[in-house]
Amino acid sequence: MAVVKPEEQPRTYVGRHSHLSLDLPNDPMRYSCGPDAVPGHGPWAAAGFNEANVGMSATETITSNERVLGADPLVDYVPAKGEPGDVDYVPEQIGGLGEEDFVTVVLPYIHSAREGVERLGALLEQYGTYEMNGIAFSDINEIWWLETIGGHHWIAKRVPDDAYVTMPNQLGIDYFDLLDAEGEQVSHMASSDLRAWMEENHLNLTMVNAFEQEEFCDSELWDDADESEDEEDDFIAMSLEIMSGLQKGDIFNPRDAFGSHSDSDHVYNTPRAWYMQRCLNPHDGWDGPDALYTPESDDISWSRVPERKVTIEDVKYVLSSHFQGTPYDCYGTKGTPATRSAYRPIGVNRNSQLAVLQIRPYVPAEFACVQWMAFGSNAFNALVALYANVDEFPEYLSNTTARVSTENFYWANRLIAALANARFYETGAKIESYQEKIGALGHKMLRETDCAAADAEAGEVSALLAQANAAMCDTLKTETDKLLDQVLYITSCAMKNGFAMSDNER
Repeated sequence: MAVVKPEEQPRTYVGRHSHLSLDLPNDPMRYSCGPDAVPGHGPWAAAGFNEANVGMSATETITSNERVLGADPLVDYVPAKGEPGDVDYVPEQIGGLGEEDFVTVVLPYIHSAREGVERLGALLEQYGTYEMNGIAFSDINEIWWLETIGGHHWIAKRVPDDAYVTMPNQLGIDYFDLLDAEGEQVSHMASSDLRAWMEENHLNLTMVNAFEQEEFCDSELWDDADESEDEEDDFIAMSLEIMSGLQKGDIFNPRDAFGSHSDSDHVYNTPRAWYMQRCLNPHDGWDGPDALYTPESDDISWSRVPERKVTIEDVKYVLSSHFQGTPYDCYGTKGTPATRSAYRPIGVNRNSQLAVLQIRPYVPAEFACVQWMAFGSNAFNALVALYANVDEFPEYLSNTTARVSTENFYWANRLIAALANARFYETGAKIESYQEKIGALGHKMLRETDCAAADAEAGEVSALLAQANAAMCDTLKTETDKLLDQVLYITSCAMKNGFAMSDNER
């Protein structure tokens, strides 16, 4: 974890991967982030908040297809060939922006989620990108999701206020209104030439009669209908308007146009969307021969209205899951060995960090933003509540070394996960107890510190929040060390070279 202060932010940025150099504005804001702890790979700032209470998360690699990449190739870095002065010397080809760069060159300069979309969109059009990515922006009023399309194109969609979005590593937006993107931009934004580029390259695959299909009549459209006695007439009128939009090319399915439906998606991506929505809308019928959606369905909705309000704990659970309660659980007893290894878990062994960015509208802006953080494999870690409006984070989180050390929260979590994985059921109760305790301590810390901060002088708030973070991390280290001791003992007792004799009783 890191806080980048204005004086520490570069004025000229050079991408480590792409060698791209660009000048940055001279008025950056302070921002929190979760950068790569090992030097040499670029910042990879991941996710955080800036002083204007705008959040950004840029750790989502997504998919594309051959048609898109042929129409607008990615801007890859190509090393120089030969030496300057040689007859056959070919200079290097500078690459575009990527996940390594996005947060650093965008977050310090934006004052709203929309501004984030606009700034990143302009940079993508100017410099391009060398990979397909999804980026989230949030403020107190809106959440926007941006997806890169080929080398220089992009689309962005506002997340409905009453909905959540599930995003495995696959291009996700499944309904887009180009007319809105080209006009008022109420819920859609896009690169300026998107319509012409799509037409030129025949990328719109949406059939006019697709509106008659049940999956196209999703909840988002119904939500726009007026709740009145004339609701049915309103929906019919809206249906005709959408049909007209389909015919004109104003409305299309980006997932079909720009994304993928590959065999690997059915192992790596679609099962995760299926399980997350199965958790948050459990009564929609996800199992059995008559299920509307299966783990390999290509048309699982990008956004959905949940059955109840979604909590921080819900987010942690779905992002830690390994298909619990299904035949696909890699730790489970249901199904067969084949089903239990069929799909990529969400809480996978190589999870590095999880940031849940919460903006709370019910407290003053000075301490509204909370960055809940977890490190290591999500199935075995806990979310820690941290106030984002601070000048630094505690050393337990901010001084991660390349050397394995239990003095770092990151490495402590890596060790716990590796040990607990080997004795999953024996250590499960200890892990769950730890997760519940750390979560409860976080909510308690926020409640108590909110009260204290509300009564503090304006200039004292940031220091008060930093003190709360430090006290939280002191307790966090104690509890994490305790858990490590417990899982180490349990796993050590099950070692194959164990042998019971009388000396074991001393």
